[in-house]
Amino acid sequence: MAHQNSDSALLKILQGCHHDPFATLGIHGNANGTWRWRLFFPYADTVEVWTGQEWQVAPRIHDQGVFGWSGPSRPPVPGLVRRHEDGQWKEQADPYTFSPLLTDHDLHLFQEGTLHLMYRMLGAHPITLHGISGVRFAVWAPNAERVSVIGDFNHWDGRHNPMRVRGPSGVWELFLPEIIAGSYYKFEIRNRQGSLHIKTDPCGFCFEHRPGTAAVVSEPSRHAWEDADWMQQRAQWDWMHAPLNIYELHLGSWRKPWHTDFAHFSEIADQLIPYIKEMGYTHIELLPISEHPLDESWGYQTTGYFGVTSRYGSPDDFRAFVDRCHQAGIGVLLDWVPGHFPKDDWALARFDGSALYEHEDPRLGEHQDWGTYIFNYGRHEVRGFLMSNAHFWLNEFHLDGLRVDAVASMLYLDYSRKSGEWIPNAYGGRENLAALDFLRDMNRMVHEYFPGTLTIAEESTAWPMVSRPTYLGGLGFSMKWNMGWMNDTLHYFSLDPVYRQHHHNALTFGQLYAYSENFVLPFSHDEVVHGKKSLLDKMPGDTWQRFANLRLLLSYQMASPGKKLNFMGNEFAQGREWQVKSGLDWDLLNQHWHQGIHKMSRDLNHFYRHHSALYDLDFEVEGFQWVDCHDHAQSIISFIRRDRHQNVVLVISNFTPVPRRNYRIGVPVEGCWHECFNSDSTHYGGSNLGNMGELWTQTQPWNGLPCSLEMTLPPLATVILEPKPH
Repeated sequence: MAHQNSDSALLKILQGCHHDPFATLGIHGNANGTWRWRLFFPYADTVEVWTGQEWQVAPRIHDQGVFGWSGPSRPPVPGLVRRHEDGQWKEQADPYTFSPLLTDHDLHLFQEGTLHLMYRMLGAHPITLHGISGVRFAVWAPNAERVSVIGDFNHWDGRHNPMRVRGPSGVWELFLPEIIAGSYYKFEIRNRQGSLHIKTDPCGFCFEHRPGTAAVVSEPSRHAWEDADWMQQRAQWDWMHAPLNIYELHLGSWRKPWHTDFAHFSEIADQLIPYIKEMGYTHIELLPISEHPLDESWGYQTTGYFGVTSRYGSPDDFRAFVDRCHQAGIGVLLDWVPGHFPKDDWALARFDGSALYEHEDPRLGEHQDWGTYIFNYGRHEVRGFLMSNAHFWLNEFHLDGLRVDAVASMLYLDYSRKSGEWIPNAYGGRENLAALDFLRDMNRMVHEYFPGTLTIAEESTAWPMVSRPTYLGGLGFSMKWNMGWMNDTLHYFSLDPVYRQHHHNALTFGQLYAYSENFVLPFSHDEVVHGKKSLLDKMPGDTWQRFANLRLLLSYQMASPGKKLNFMGNEFAQGREWQVKSGLDWDLLNQHWHQGIHKMSRDLNHFYRHHSALYDLDFEVEGFQWVDCHDHAQSIISFIRRDRHQNVVLVISNFTPVPRRNYRIGVPVEGCWHECFNSDSTHYGGSNLGNMGELWTQTQPWNGLPCSLEMTLPPLATVILEPKPH
């Protein structure tokens, strides 16, 4: 039996509770001028060390796998070791003979919450030191007594590779030689109360496919970007006066492949890019693709904030996907979820045994409705984690913007809470002051470092100046979803047309606040799930009226001030609600009703991009003028859209199934007006009622305008006219 060493530090190593393994393991000088080398290999039967001249046996000094060597001269650093284990010899450098790797400067910035490249410090990074390849692991766990790297390379044994803590930063690091890309790993954390927590890497770039939860060591990117022209143009992009028409989609259910659960990024790109080009959208917006364990969460329950989900491929596969989109002239936006995270015990929740990323008090730290935790935005390191994550997606993947999920839940301390279930801020108010600071800092950082990128807030309240610059007191977002317009519009369209005359203000009220923010008009995924029905099924009436109403809805959205967003399937009248487990019903395009909606969506998208009056002054009152907003009796509205050069289009929408003949409407310019769009066209499944392409003004003033047209308004339809050049 080997000699039982009574050294208490060794016992702590064996018990897995030593907070500073480098003080005991590795090469150290003795008081008498000699040197000792202690090694812990619990699965080895023989260990040898390289002294600089020869290999010498390191005798076992404890039955549980501690080996020791001593000699008169210090062995070369880093020290080389070979061990006999599992029937074979293995040679490597001793991890405990390497110096600290993380710089004090980076650790200082991390503690301040200002290290925007934090993802290059924490996590797992293949590097080469002294000619030795391996992986540098680092993780933040300030309340841990001991943290170890565990993986398929050390029998998932937390005693084997304990890490070094870097002082008060709470960051633990360890370089493990010979670890290669593709290795699975986690962190085993022992807290100060002695309980163990097995956690995946908060900064992992890759993760094993569900239901596994291990992080995967990822190679540095090898992707060679070819989108320089796009990036250069984006930096100069005047997005406020440009067309922006977003196609929102969930990659896993846009088209379901027959051969596997999920298509690869390259397969998706092969089909999606030509489709987006043909349909005329300017951007796609992806539901979250950061790693998440549950398909049914759609990506909004994130467990790997820095990881591209393994469902569709590797990080470089996603880079190639974005690159191809850019080369095709398509922007890529990403849904980003900094408002909450799930309670899975292997992820961020209670990470080091304490409320680390979240608040301890559930009145501040939990979303009761969603069963999730709320980030502690007042903690510097947590704020830095999220800031770094925003930087990561934009920097590493050239994304063109972030749509920030559930901003309202971040702004209010009493969000979805009853009296007594929340804690007021320092001034007695309901505003989450730390979250406000974070959002402003995040927006400043994004716009400074990534000019031309967008930040878009999903914010459903009347919080002021969401999309105004921070130096004016705003939150700094580029744009905000217009949830009020969306709710009013969908409610109005759900009514039987006979009752719409009594709800006319649902169409007109939005103009009272339309220019208080830079608005996006969204018909998103949230409107076609959880029993809300598809857009088509929201429409009243018989089959003809339902499709006519949907054509009217989509054309009314396109003509209204604000940038545009539609969820996948809206463009061809998906009949049932979206289901994440199944693809869209593309076979509906074999039916003429759905073909008509699809053709109209395509034509309308291209029409929008070629008529600057429909987008140039989206955010300025000068771009919109009511012609008649008072004809509630007939449920008709009409307005003018114009650009900075006074190019105009006239939009008239009839929200009843009754054709209106000899309808007089005022216009600002005399002469010939061209009917350039009619949602009732037979090509779109309509009745083909219209004005034979052209109308000539009459001298009779109307609606306060100098001349007028007498025209036919088709049923449940939008007609767009433009003056024809002389």
